[in-house]
Amino acid sequence: MSEHIEIYDSTLRDGAQAEGISYSLEDKLLIARRLDQLGVHYIEGGWPNPTNPKDLAFFEQAKDMGLRAKVTAFGSTRRANNAPEDDATLNTLLKADTQSIALFGKSWTLHALEVLRVSLEENVRLIEDSVAYIASHGREVVYDAEHFFDGYKADSSYALETIKAAERGGARILVLCDTNGGTLPSEMARIIEDVKAHIDIDFGIHAHNDSGVGVANSLIAVELGAVQVQGTFNGYGERCGNANLCSIIPNLDLKMERKSIGRDKVQQLMEFSLFLSEVANVYHDHRQPFVGESAFAHKGGAHIDGVMKVAHSFEHIDPECVGNERRFLVSDQSGGATIVSKLKRFLPDIDKGDPLVGKVLERVKMLENQGYQFEAAEGSFELLARREQGLYSDLFSLVNFRTINRKNVGQSEDAEAIVKVSVEEDVFHTVASGDGPVNALDRALRKALEERFPSVRQVHLEDYKVRVLSSGDGTAAKVRVLIESSDGVDNWGTVGVSENVIDASWIALADSLHYKLMKDALAAST
Repeated sequence: MSEHIEIYDSTLRDGAQAEGISYSLEDKLLIARRLDQLGVHYIEGGWPNPTNPKDLAFFEQAKDMGLRAKVTAFGSTRRANNAPEDDATLNTLLKADTQSIALFGKSWTLHALEVLRVSLEENVRLIEDSVAYIASHGREVVYDAEHFFDGYKADSSYALETIKAAERGGARILVLCDTNGGTLPSEMARIIEDVKAHIDIDFGIHAHNDSGVGVANSLIAVELGAVQVQGTFNGYGERCGNANLCSIIPNLDLKMERKSIGRDKVQQLMEFSLFLSEVANVYHDHRQPFVGESAFAHKGGAHIDGVMKVAHSFEHIDPECVGNERRFLVSDQSGGATIVSKLKRFLPDIDKGDPLVGKVLERVKMLENQGYQFEAAEGSFELLARREQGLYSDLFSLVNFRTINRKNVGQSEDAEAIVKVSVEEDVFHTVASGDGPVNALDRALRKALEERFPSVRQVHLEDYKVRVLSSGDGTAAKVRVLIESSDGVDNWGTVGVSENVIDASWIALADSLHYKLMKDALAAST
């Protein structure tokens, strides 16, 4: 049993086959640099061939990056009618000039006979002499036994013969691939135990997640002796994705007493996962184990009370071990412990017996019954609490507003907002145009406040989301607007709810500026 497990990353190749993901060359080089810093052992850069100039360019430029990880080119065994030395695929793999080459071949009689349309004997020869040709040029061969588990279930003797052919050809490691992702953990264990009796070199695992067990199958393979785990970060990949390295790595390093990238690097997992989502330009799965924003978020009152007393009563690891953090969510399920934990961010001496706790809890539950949600609206929550506390009053209030939209054929939309707000005894009446009514409203509100409160110029809208709350009501449905704002120093979320999306937007916009002014007032008083 090996204590050291090689992490073979396929985010740039298998991960790029995911629906909705398309890396540019610059993306791939940037991700490769960060993968290397994270400490993976292999970076599979893609399949270099004349029809894929981006991957060819990647391997050319990766040579000069000074990466410690083994950059690996991926490709198939030779074509049936070609001698190895005349095969374009094999020779292009060699031209990629990588230390390691991943070569895949067919393990399943179905694929040999119906996909490649060669005899079973010929398929074995393709595997052995392709591996031998690459190995004869001094390259390390990682042999990927494609569809191995399906092949084994169809004809175990033949599947075993294909990997023994790769072993005879000089492969450094045999990687057993559950390419269709349909093998269950019990099957996986039984098959691997048999494989171990027939091979004399190291083996690895390449699992897909079509049955939802890609991570489980990878960990079982390690328990049975696999020394290499292939996968992708964030689980990117074709169909349901590949085994997720964001889950595999912390399980290996934190729970199974194996070393993959090392515990110090595991602390960077959350940051890397978020980085990858940004570069791939896809939504970051907040429910992802270990590295999702909700992985250590507690909402039930009893859970929160337990965690505050003994953290591991409701947490399987310390969130900081993977670079994540514990969060307590404010909701209609919240109890006093939840509210106390949230209030302690800005009122560190408060305890559960403080009357403010009950007041805030009652207000939160009433608002959430109307459709409000404070989980991503910390700014609105703090405003609510300080208003209930009686130590802060809003510095401006709405008198009225009106928005006007004009849409002419062949022209862009023209939106205008008229806002009247009061500041103490003064009333400010302003007009502004914008790219839509919400943008116009935002500009008009700022215009009204800038003379008296110049710091609102520092506030920028970072994100704007609308959620329909009661779709059965059709166009009369309530909507919730969530706004993320920043002044270049802090970020905060605010929320508004109404049957009118403009009104909901106003509530969230106004709170975003109320929060800024409150923050300034508190800073000035200390």
